[in-house]
Amino acid sequence: MTRTIEQNLKNLGIILPRPVAPVANYVPFVQTGNLLSISGQIPVDSEGKFPFIGKVGQNVSPEDAVKAAQLCAVNIISQINVACGGDLSRVVRIVRLGVFVNCIDGFPGQPAIANGASDLMVAVFGDLGKHSRSAVGTNALPLNVPVEIDALIEIS
Repeated sequence: MTRTIEQNLKNLGIILPRPVAPVANYVPFVQTGNLLSISGQIPVDSEGKFPFIGKVGQNVSPEDAVKAAQLCAVNIISQINVACGGDLSRVVRIVRLGVFVNCIDGFPGQPAIANGASDLMVAVFGDLGKHSRSAVGTNALPLNVPVEIDALIEIS
């Protein structure tokens, strides 16, 4: 399984970055029993830069917001990797994603933006990546990023 996940990451051209350290009073993940709760991840790249800043429908296109959601998903996988000691085969299931989209009033495209992360989870983990999800529009997110995503993962 690990080889398949690693191969999927390689085929997608994804190199997992070092996870970003928390910037406030929280931890990046918490494990309780077989559940791993990943704190909200924002679209910060491996160099610590923010390639996407702003509000969807105003100064961030829906297409760029999908890319931001994909980057959030990569950062979630990086956190999972650390929590699992580098052994992604411990992932039993991506249980849930909570997707927050910083968007203008009346913007209806949150589900399409969330698909950026959902599709990536399935591409990396196969059927284990299929999950429940919420996609919510909000008027602001930390550091003015367009997307933030948290996750619940079952691990062995």
